[in-house]
Amino acid sequence: MRAAVIVVCGGSGSRMGKPKQFLPLAGSTVAEWSLKCFLDMPDVEVVVLVLGEESFQAHGPRLADGKVKVVRGGSTRMGSVRSGFSAVPSDVDVIAVHDGARPMVTPEIARATMTEALKSGAAVAAVPVKDTLKRVPKGSAVVAETPDRAEFWAAQTPQAYRYEILKEALEKYKDDADATDESQLVERCGRRVSVVESSYENFKITTPEDITMASAIIESRQGGLPQSRTGFGYDIHRLVAGRELWLSGVKLPHAKGLLGHSDGDAVLHAACDAVLGALGLGEIGMDFPPEDPAHKGLASREIVKHTLGKVAEAGGELVHLDCTLVAEEPKMKPHYAAMKSSLAALFQLHESRVSLKAKSHEGLDSIGRGEAIACHAVATVLSR
Repeated sequence: MRAAVIVVCGGSGSRMGKPKQFLPLAGSTVAEWSLKCFLDMPDVEVVVLVLGEESFQAHGPRLADGKVKVVRGGSTRMGSVRSGFSAVPSDVDVIAVHDGARPMVTPEIARATMTEALKSGAAVAAVPVKDTLKRVPKGSAVVAETPDRAEFWAAQTPQAYRYEILKEALEKYKDDADATDESQLVERCGRRVSVVESSYENFKITTPEDITMASAIIESRQGGLPQSRTGFGYDIHRLVAGRELWLSGVKLPHAKGLLGHSDGDAVLHAACDAVLGALGLGEIGMDFPPEDPAHKGLASREIVKHTLGKVAEAGGELVHLDCTLVAEEPKMKPHYAAMKSSLAALFQLHESRVSLKAKSHEGLDSIGRGEAIACHAVATVLSR
């Protein structure tokens, strides 16, 4: 089957205050979730995205890529479908028309609808009506009858047609601007339209509440809500003469530096251990053993990069770091801003998601005597 899809996103979004197809949804937009379904289908050779003028200017250049052609829509839904149809190659077998405000469509629903259209000529994704129906005459508030709901289905999209059948309907009723979907025109041509049972999750985004429900469904499909995990890290290094003092990725002016196989940055080492600990991935010494000469003098920012790579491989997301330095010297307060900024940048976090502070050891033990510096760190990671 050679298929094309017209994704209609021409609405103005009067109920939502802006085009609903480009409202944010689970890290993307409503329209892009709709597009993703069809872009993931090998049978689909081209997707024609039909946009209103405002959306065309704002999003058209960004989305016109690969299989996606972007065209301007008409003043009505049928006008937009006709615009999309004009950009479809005439040698495809099946054309599906989908409402870009239905982001929860799946390849399974789309493929079943297109397969039925290839066989019977026209098919509509739909679900049986669940609620009791009441017929109320226009202008009245009195129930005239309660029809048998078993005879009624709620139409969705995609709606799919063999190329020549949709072409016939659009040409025969070229002046019809009132049809709410193209299957009505196909019916008026005397063609039979089959129903393909869809899913109640394939609903249309109409109100703000629909965004909330769609977000929950996407999270469920992706393995449920991410879980918050916490890791703890600790590091300590001796202060010795003749070494540069690196803390939080910043070189501080001081007569002594931290002794270590790498640059000895206790803040970055503790933070990395905390991040790895949150995901049960051990500690930095496992990948950077101190006895390996290849790592001698290594900048600790390279250890941070390696750590973030392991987080990405595990499907995690670092969301917060809290580090506490314990040092008698030098005074850390003048360097707080630079150290916090560096820590945030290295771990790719906004500064509001990073805490860095320092405490003295009140003259006690090796730290209190100015012989060492230690750091405690706590990391919060989201993971499924």
